[in-house]
Amino acid sequence: MKVIRFDQAFFNAKPQDLNALKNKFPDFFDPNTPDDFWIEKNQNKDWRGLYQETQKKFADFTAYQNQIENVFKHIKYYFPTVKTPQIYTLISEMDYNYKTIYAHDKLLVGLEFYLGKDHVFYQSIPAYIRQNFEERQLIPNVVQSFAEKVVSIGNNDTFIAMMVASGKQLYLKDILIPDYTDAEKIGYTDQQILWSKENEAEIWKKFIEDNLLYSTDAKLAPRFINLAPFSKFYLEIDNESPGRIGQWMGWQIVRSFMENNPEVTIQQLLKMDAKVVFEKSKYKPKK
Repeated sequence: MKVIRFDQAFFNAKPQDLNALKNKFPDFFDPNTPDDFWIEKNQNKDWRGLYQETQKKFADFTAYQNQIENVFKHIKYYFPTVKTPQIYTLISEMDYNYKTIYAHDKLLVGLEFYLGKDHVFYQSIPAYIRQNFEERQLIPNVVQSFAEKVVSIGNNDTFIAMMVASGKQLYLKDILIPDYTDAEKIGYTDQQILWSKENEAEIWKKFIEDNLLYSTDAKLAPRFINLAPFSKFYLEIDNESPGRIGQWMGWQIVRSFMENNPEVTIQQLLKMDAKVVFEKSKYKPKK
């Protein structure tokens, strides 16, 4: 896999080099954005400061390239038709929803998200978001960007469908990056994993009692699936809970399904209806 350092090309360029840069990297320049925007970003002291901080850690990207190549060896084993992308490193617009983007022939890696959660550049970002702005999260983020291409989560789906889709994405991390901890795979702290395990039975009981599994209530995704400081049961335990607990529960359901149906391949799992996965999982929360 080839690494193209767009971050270095952009911030080492002079304003007069902009047209040549746009010709070389047309996909990275919106044709509707005026040149002044790019020149200002190139010259801006804050953006340049951020770039310099990323270079302290990522001037040489070889170690990460090797790790990404290893991930794609695993991906190609399970998905032989997947095109191996080229790796592009960049400083994007600090949009934490897109730390890495897998786009078939390109894998974009935003280096500004991996400086360490306590870095001075992140002080204005809420703690539950920046807790994953760690170097160790780069590879799980790469796998997540691939997983989102092969398993989508529909906002109009039932709650169980959203949970199982999330669980399929996380299960891909089980097989593609087995050396990572559960906390690293889902982006929880060790304490959040412990809370989830200790409260698994109570969480499940609440979901059943409130008849949530087959509900299509639009509020369920922000309450239990989407990135949030905590999950919203509307109970006293809310502040102790990690966000995205529905994802974690879906992960346990998919793991249970694969344990109880060892003949099912990963490709078959990904195509399987969520209701079937749930019903055949024989999932029982651990007490």
